[in-house]
Amino acid sequence: MLSDVSSPWDAPAPEKVGRPSAFGLLPGELKARGCPNDANHLFSLLQRPWNWADGTPKLGKDNRTFLESFADLSLPKMDESIESSDGTQKLALRLTDGRRIETVHMPRVVKNARVTMCISSQVGCAMGCTFCATGAMGILRNLTAGEIVGQILSVMSVLGPGTSSRLTLVFMGMGEPLHNLEHVHRAIQVLTHTSGLNIPARRITVSTSGLVSGIEKLAKLRPRPLLALSLNASTDEARSRTMPVNKVWNLAKLRAALDTWGLRSNEKFTFEYVLLAGENDTDEDADRLVAWLGPLSRGHNLNLIPMNEHAASDFHEPSEARIQAFSDRLKGHGCFVTVRRSRGRDVNAACGQLAK
Repeated sequence: MLSDVSSPWDAPAPEKVGRPSAFGLLPGELKARGCPNDANHLFSLLQRPWNWADGTPKLGKDNRTFLESFADLSLPKMDESIESSDGTQKLALRLTDGRRIETVHMPRVVKNARVTMCISSQVGCAMGCTFCATGAMGILRNLTAGEIVGQILSVMSVLGPGTSSRLTLVFMGMGEPLHNLEHVHRAIQVLTHTSGLNIPARRITVSTSGLVSGIEKLAKLRPRPLLALSLNASTDEARSRTMPVNKVWNLAKLRAALDTWGLRSNEKFTFEYVLLAGENDTDEDADRLVAWLGPLSRGHNLNLIPMNEHAASDFHEPSEARIQAFSDRLKGHGCFVTVRRSRGRDVNAACGQLAK
């Protein structure tokens, strides 16, 4: 067991109290509560926003009375929307307790093409990464499964896509998803259910800063999403300076967790490496990164993300020449590298910029 250590993240984040959200319930639970009609049909009414009217499910009197007897039918409300020059929309959603989260809606430029939605799993974040605006907030509370699903349904009802077959989800918004694994995985169960959005697990990616205990647990769960790892350094000294999680689970322990993940046929990891000028962007960093990846340096996705600057961090984006040299060095080792030009930078909707 790699994670047999105590950490600041062993204790769960604060939780919302009150009635369960109707949007986080599975058909079997609706049936067990005494659903007056077919539970799968009621689940579909809740989970398919293209059939809603005026932003709410069309439930009928019996179903609504049944749900209101024990569950909360409130959805996150869109408080603010800012559109980037590239078509990305940064959305502030207000929860029922007044807290706000941010969600990013990224349609491809081709008409009727896929939409990627970057979703939040917590209000704030406990991980404290020094290059991330959300980390500067600290942790306020977990989102419930119903709130996670609700943010997706609310955004779909207003902005689309009009069918879930064109939707890709990334848990890369506010929060560390594996610090809220119970609610995140419950949300994934709801999102992948055939009577609801029916999103294949391969179109859902969970990104982690390296919470090894959570990686080990997620590896055993079904349905299991794809895993993305926010790496961002090539030595323990450098990673511990910017990512406190490394002081508990260092690079060696993190690499061992990936070895025990148990990759399925055609499954790939995504490695995210935020390039910080003068901190982690040398040729030597590139060489050490390849050594750490080992066999994973080939056939998996390595995303280089030039630092998206914001007021909560003193780090800066490297020069274009340094970014290109770092990328070329990795490609020379046979890595599959993408320099990810984050969308929505002009409205603070890019990676590391979400904070409400």
